[in-house]
Amino acid sequence: MSLEHAILGFLNYRPLTGYDLKKIFDTSVRHFWQADQSQIYRTLNRLADEGLAEMETVEQTDRPDRKVYHITEHGKEELQQWLRSSQPPERPRVAPLIQIFFAGQLSDEEVLTIVENAANKVRAGLTQYDLIPEDMEAYSEYMQSPREFAFWMLTLEAGKTSARAHLEWLESVIERIQQGKIPSE
Repeated sequence: MSLEHAILGFLNYRPLTGYDLKKIFDTSVRHFWQADQSQIYRTLNRLADEGLAEMETVEQTDRPDRKVYHITEHGKEELQQWLRSSQPPERPRVAPLIQIFFAGQLSDEEVLTIVENAANKVRAGLTQYDLIPEDMEAYSEYMQSPREFAFWMLTLEAGKTSARAHLEWLESVIERIQQGKIPSE
């Protein structure tokens, strides 16, 4: 997935500012696609330069003018083409797995600390996942049908399923270390 296509997807719902896009990213897709404010603004400028979006300046008397971005017909065509295309597999980079890969150089206690910390982070992430449906409700007006919300929720399901599987594996590593099933030096 590209940030460009994610932004086009949101602009396809309605015109948005960069600030609005950051808010919707943080409450709807953050569990699998993060974007910081500067990335969003750079991408909006690029989309406008490429004719996929256009910027409208909305004057305000009590604040700085707002830059509201609209998807163009060309942007809609690009989004539809991308939605229909096959995406290459992503190869994740997971720093804790690199630690575990080389953890044979550490004591069991040190490895347990690393793995237990990783498991606690996954548990905290699962707790955060439980808050996402409520956050997503704030954007239900963006969707034109319950079908769209169902697909939003499928991405959350994927995140939860993946996190639960990772937690199960981490807990099995903890158990094997505690039971002495990992060879010692």
